[in-house]
Amino acid sequence: MPDAPALTPRRERAMLLTLAAVQFVHIVDFMVMMPLGPQLTRLFGISDAQFGLLISAYTLAGGASGLAATTYIDRFERRRLLLILFAGLAVATLACGLAPTFTTLMAARVAAGLFGGVLGALVQTIVADTIPFERRGAAMGIVMSAFSMATVAGVPASLWLASLYGWHAPFVAIASVSVLVWALALRQVPTLTSHLGPKQTAEGTLHHLRAVLAERNHWRAFGLSMLMMASSFAMIPYITIFTTTNLGLTAQQVPLIYLVGGVATLFTARLWGRLADQWGKVPTFRLIALLALVPILTLPRLAGVSLVGVLVVTTLFFVLVSGRMVPGMALITSAVEPRRRGAFMSLNNALQSAAMGVASLVGGLMISRDAQGLVQGYERTGWLALGCTVAMVGLVGRLRVVSGNRPT
Repeated sequence: MPDAPALTPRRERAMLLTLAAVQFVHIVDFMVMMPLGPQLTRLFGISDAQFGLLISAYTLAGGASGLAATTYIDRFERRRLLLILFAGLAVATLACGLAPTFTTLMAARVAAGLFGGVLGALVQTIVADTIPFERRGAAMGIVMSAFSMATVAGVPASLWLASLYGWHAPFVAIASVSVLVWALALRQVPTLTSHLGPKQTAEGTLHHLRAVLAERNHWRAFGLSMLMMASSFAMIPYITIFTTTNLGLTAQQVPLIYLVGGVATLFTARLWGRLADQWGKVPTFRLIALLALVPILTLPRLAGVSLVGVLVVTTLFFVLVSGRMVPGMALITSAVEPRRRGAFMSLNNALQSAAMGVASLVGGLMISRDAQGLVQGYERTGWLALGCTVAMVGLVGRLRVVSGNRPT
C-alpha cells in the first residue's frame, strides 16, 4: 500500500485550515437549528418534542447515510468524495432555506443529514490519513476549532440574519458560503489514494464491513463516540429554550451564549490538542470529561442569575463538553488500521448520529412545560449526561492504538 503524500508544513496547515472550513459550514448548518427553536416552535405551532424530532431528523439521516457509506467510502479517492458530498450538502441546505412548510423543512433536513453524516467522518479520516499519530492531537485541535468558529461567527451571524430577514435567510447564506469553501477544498486538499491497495479493491462489500465489525477494539471506540454524543445532545438542543423561558434571556441576548462560548473554545480547542500530545490523550480526555460535569450539572439548575452568570456557565459548558472531542477523536481515529479507516469512521459517524438523534429525542421527552410555559425536568438531562460521563471515563482506558498509527 502506498504511503500518504508527504506535505510541507505550509501545505499541511493550509489543508487543515481548509478541512476546518468544511467542518465550519457543516457544523453551522447543523447547529443553526437549535437557537432557532423558539422561533420555529412559535411559527409552526409545534411542541418541544416535535422540535427535537426536527433536530433528530438530521442526525438520524446522517446515521443511516454513514452506515451505508461503510460499504463504499474506502473504494474512492478521498478528495473527490469530499467534494461530491460537500456539494450535496450545499444544495440540501439551500433547499432548507427555500422550504415553505414544516414538512418540507423536515424533508430538506433529512437530505442535508444524508450528506453531512458522511462528510464529518471523511474530514476526520483525511486528517488521520495525512497526520502522524504523535501530532494528531494538535491537528484535530485545528479542525475541531471549526466548532468554535461556528459558535463565534456562524451561529450569531445566522441569528442576526434570521432576525432581519426571517428564519430562511441563514440557510441561504450557508449555501452561498459553501460555494467558496468548495473551491478552496478543490485547491488545498491533496489527492489521497494510499488506502486503495489491491486487496482493498478486490474485497467484497460485505466482507469489508464484517472485518470492521469483527474487531472488538472498534466497538470500544464506537461506544466512546456514542457516549460523548449522547451526553452532549440530551442537553444542547434545549439550551436556548431553557435560557429564554426560565432565565429570561431575550432573543437579542441568545447569540451572546454562542459568541462568548465560541471565543473561549477557539483558544481552548488547540490548547487541549497540545496537552493531549504532550501529556497523553487518555489522561487529558479523563480530566476534561470530569471537569465538564460542573457546567453539565449546574446549567439545568440555574435560576435568578444575571446574564453574566448564565454566560459563565454556558461558556464552561461549551469549552469542556466540546473539549472532550479533541483527545477523544485523536484516540478513536487511531483505533483502526489505515486501510479500513474510511469504513470505520463512516460507521463511527453513523453511530454518533444515531446517538445524537436518540439523545435529542430523549431530552425532549424528559422536559415539559408548566402552566406558565416554563421548562420543567431539564435537570434530568444532566443526570443522563453524568451517567454517560462515568461510563466513558472508564471505557477510554480500554482503547488500543493499532500499530499502524503509532509513531515510528
